[in-house]
Amino acid sequence: MLDGTDIKLLALLQKNAQATAQELGEALNLSPSQAGRRRQRLETEGYIQSYVARLDPGKLGLAVQCFVQVHLHSHGPDNAASFARLVANRAEITSAWTMTGEADYLLRVYCHDLQELNTLLHEIILPHPAVGRVHSQIVMAQLKGDSPLPV
Repeated sequence: MLDGTDIKLLALLQKNAQATAQELGEALNLSPSQAGRRRQRLETEGYIQSYVARLDPGKLGLAVQCFVQVHLHSHGPDNAASFARLVANRAEITSAWTMTGEADYLLRVYCHDLQELNTLLHEIILPHPAVGRVHSQIVMAQLKGDSPLPV
């Protein structure tokens, strides 16, 4: 069970995962050791999955962000597993979801340019035996970046 202090700690860590036990303790009105133990418990219990650095795609030359809806023409477990392996092995595909509705999958893709996106779609994704068609939507501007979860 999470108490109010745990929730506040999770919110603080989502904003700054590098916060020290001292900083967390001050914000939570706890000693640094108490804050550190709570953080460790939340990690152990799986509330905190990992700590990562959020990179700027533009500075890395990844000028094209795209969402790709994938429609399968064959839904067997072997095809689904094969497609999942393809998705897992492509660095350009940064997120993937199975969906309800018309599309079977939604992929978030980052590429350096449109040619790279075209190559991914036409030479990697579309030739997969389970894929029937794709629908891509190129992001013109991102109004809100990935935000902390509402805790």
